[in-house]
Amino acid sequence: MSLISSLPLQGIADLAGYALLIILVIIVIGLVASTIKVVREYERVVVFTLGRLAGARGPGLVIVLPFVNRVNKVDLRERYIEVPHQTCITKDNAPTDIDFLIYYKVVEAAQSIVQVQNFAGASVGIATTTLRAVVGDIPLDELLAKREQINSILRTKLDEVTERWGIKVTNVEIREIRPPKDVQESMVKQMSAERTRRAMVLEADGKRESTILVAEGDKKSAILKAEGDKQAVILRAQGYSESLSVIYGAAKGIDAKTMTLQYLDTLKTIGASPSTKYIIPAEFTELLKPLRSLMGDEDTKG
Repeated sequence: MSLISSLPLQGIADLAGYALLIILVIIVIGLVASTIKVVREYERVVVFTLGRLAGARGPGLVIVLPFVNRVNKVDLRERYIEVPHQTCITKDNAPTDIDFLIYYKVVEAAQSIVQVQNFAGASVGIATTTLRAVVGDIPLDELLAKREQINSILRTKLDEVTERWGIKVTNVEIREIRPPKDVQESMVKQMSAERTRRAMVLEADGKRESTILVAEGDKKSAILKAEGDKQAVILRAQGYSESLSVIYGAAKGIDAKTMTLQYLDTLKTIGASPSTKYIIPAEFTELLKPLRSLMGDEDTKG
């Protein structure tokens, strides 16, 4: 009876031993997992040993002592903070809503943990305070044109403060500037009037250019026409000159007898006309002398 009763107790003891072994293995695995940390390239772990800063470690494998070391993981990648609409009063007392983004990155992991508790909240507070101070010195009409200047001032002011936190503000970008509704309506009307003015100026410039081009075309046409007329006159003059040269050349070969015969033929034509008055040039008598001498010679021969 004692042997039979001892068998269940032995099994229970074995089961208890197995369970304890499994628990020990789990504890060891947990301790190893908490002792070895895998840190990525864009991360760092800030290690505290019994509350004291031991420094930043990583990337790669980092060994920490359980219950002795406490770690805080820090992301070194560039991130941004979205600042919601902030109502600012301009220099001419116009309320304006402005929202912007703050881009930053951690450059000193340990300082970002030790020097500031809530970097995002602190940065938003500094940015909004600085924004109100900057906008308060700018009139509403110049606010839109000075967006880059405001971005630069905000970035400089934030960087001066966050430098001691081990954080670098890389950029500040204003996303939207929203003036009051009545100002927006006035701006829309002004923009519409400006576009109308530009359209009228462009139309006037177009008409002026068209008029100039037409005038230049007429001028060139008149010049070309005058050149053509000039060339035509020159050609006609050359034709007359050549004709006169030919006539003159032919006239040089005509003798007095031929001219006399031409005059007699002319007199015959005049005599056939019904006119009662005749005009005979004085040179005609001179032309008849050779004819009289010719007729005299004929009589002598006869």
